[in-house]
Amino acid sequence: SLQNDSVVAGGGAIEMELSKYLRDYSRTIPGKQQLLIGAYAKALEIIPRQLCDNAGFDATNILNKLRAKHAQVGPGGSL
Repeated sequence: SLQNDSVVAGGGAIEMELSKYLRDYSRTIPGKQQLLIGAYAKALEIIPRQLCDNAGFDATNILNKLRAKHAQVGPGGSL
């Protein structure tokens, strides 16, 4: 049973941050490169998704929480 689904630093946090950065960057460039960068950003999210699955968590719920936390982070990495 699920005891605690809080977000923990480390488990896929770097991959989620890179994915966020690449998604934002891909919106600034035209053409096929935009699609390729977006696909790579999506592929990076496989790592935290697999960690969630392996731990028995709801991967979709946890990834949404991670995206929200990474969207809140300000300059210098502070919340």
